[in-house]
Amino acid sequence: QVQLVESGGGLVQPGGSLRLSCVGSGSIFTMNSMGWYRQAPGKERELVAIAFSRGGTNYADSVKGRFTISRDNGKNTVYLEMNSLKSEDTAVYYCNLRNILIGSFRDYWGQGTQVTVSS
Repeated sequence: QVQLVESGGGLVQPGGSLRLSCVGSGSIFTMNSMGWYRQAPGKERELVAIAFSRGGTNYADSVKGRFTISRDNGKNTVYLEMNSLKSEDTAVYYCNLRNILIGSFRDYWGQGTQVTVSS
């Protein structure tokens, strides 16, 4: 099993910044991805950004140039630096870890942290 603990959400004004952190523990495979998804009220959960254990990142088009994902493999931690926040970034943000094997994978989720962008 894998446990993920998120922190760093909160209320911020438009144009502001927040940093989310997620620490993983348990049975984390050498090959994995760690990332962030978000879900706004009435909408489906969507990918925000993902970082791979062997390097490489992907971002949703809506956050490119504003959000930066990074990870510390030694600490099993992933960060999401969010700048120039907009009201449409308001959502519950979920940390995801995907353990990857050849031909299969398993996803784990954190409990979610609320990000609210409002004046």
